[in-house]
Amino acid sequence: MPFLSPFSRGVVRLLTFSGRVSSFRIAGSKLFFIDLVQDGCRVQGVCNFRRLSDSESQLSLEDFKRCYHQLQRGDILRLRGIPYRADAGEISVLLSELPQILSPCLHDLPTELHDKQTRVRKRYVDLIVNSQTADILRVRARIISQIRHFFMRDGFMEVQTPILADSAGGAVARAFETSATEFPNKRIALRIAPELWLKRLILGGFDRVFEIGPSFRNEGLDSTHNPEFTTCEFYKAYADITELKEITEKLFSGLAMHVNQMVENESINLTLPTNNYSHPYKTLNFIPSLEAAMNRQLPNLTSPDAHQKVYDILQDLSIPSPLSPTLPQLLDRLSSTFLEPQCVIPTWITNHPECLSPLAKSFEDPTTKQQVSARAELFVNGQEIVNTYEEENSPFEQRRKFIDQLSYRSSGDNTSIDESYLEALEWGLPPTGGWGCGIDRLCMLMMGVGRIGDVLSFGTLRNVVSLGQGQQSR
Repeated sequence: MPFLSPFSRGVVRLLTFSGRVSSFRIAGSKLFFIDLVQDGCRVQGVCNFRRLSDSESQLSLEDFKRCYHQLQRGDILRLRGIPYRADAGEISVLLSELPQILSPCLHDLPTELHDKQTRVRKRYVDLIVNSQTADILRVRARIISQIRHFFMRDGFMEVQTPILADSAGGAVARAFETSATEFPNKRIALRIAPELWLKRLILGGFDRVFEIGPSFRNEGLDSTHNPEFTTCEFYKAYADITELKEITEKLFSGLAMHVNQMVENESINLTLPTNNYSHPYKTLNFIPSLEAAMNRQLPNLTSPDAHQKVYDILQDLSIPSPLSPTLPQLLDRLSSTFLEPQCVIPTWITNHPECLSPLAKSFEDPTTKQQVSARAELFVNGQEIVNTYEEENSPFEQRRKFIDQLSYRSSGDNTSIDESYLEALEWGLPPTGGWGCGIDRLCMLMMGVGRIGDVLSFGTLRNVVSLGQGQQSR
């Protein structure tokens, strides 16, 4: 706010301040104090009857008393007076006229708010009362701003790609579907990732593009997942997996430093985690590390009996099978059981089996002789934060991988081959590195927040739907 700019005690000028009353104190019949808060900034108003009566000859003591008896916590006021800094360093303003009520608060504003249901239903009250709730959103906004600045400084172009399309591609997930009045007989899907659109832009001649925006997956909801979420994806022509990892480590170390400085210098009410983002990060090679952790040898994962053999490993280790026990799901369950818990400090898991990464280039790992993808996932505290890989740019290999992917579909999954994307690849996609990061989960990580709903303006989908039901029942 402007009134927090440095000013000299020797300069006498009238300024206007507006904000919400957080508290007020009466010090006798001729003096009271008002604390205003606005956008995280605080100022104290000093209202002295003797001073006001000198400047306003018509002001009576009764009018003065009536003013402070009308005040209530939560009211929006305008103060006008001379700013100064009190001996304790607090920004104060000596009022030259009575406070003006711009908008009264018609409810009793609580001094504390702990009830979870009330905090969800009345998020605006939670933001007013609990400074930490508001500070989390402020830091989130700064993180997004820093990410945008990082990429634009490196020559990337920010773009916006379609959210609605005839199909959702770019990841293996269940999409939300809707319809449009323009196409009444056609189902339209909300995107699950912007990946295929961004690669079309690379194909069109833009060498460095990124997008920060929403994606949607019609799947479960828990402390780290929400069906509506924000992602950042970038694509860079001629970048390989080594460069992608270097970009990530540079970005994360800079973000951590900036968040720490913001908390220290701007009175942010957060206790930050102590994760060390200095690079290089630890690396786990997927197949050798998994085999060592479970003390079992994986079969040839491209063989016809690979699914049954991997399934037998889970049974032998008494690991519950996923609801859709396809080969990718079984391998993912083994990874979440044995590899991800090892990733407390920032750790890359690399060289995933080919079936886990249908959009990535693949090669034969010289150590394991398995077909693996040129992919790396970054985990911190056991949670995936970044997924990055060298993009498959052969239309023939991509078709083969799409066909393989169809064989892994679970019931209710309407995934189909994206022929338009395959046609685009036929025009020649340069070797490209792709990168994706969940912004919500990244904000949780940087601020040490345990629930995804806390870094979202109005909580998770469950909170938003409950809010709508509450409004309908009134």
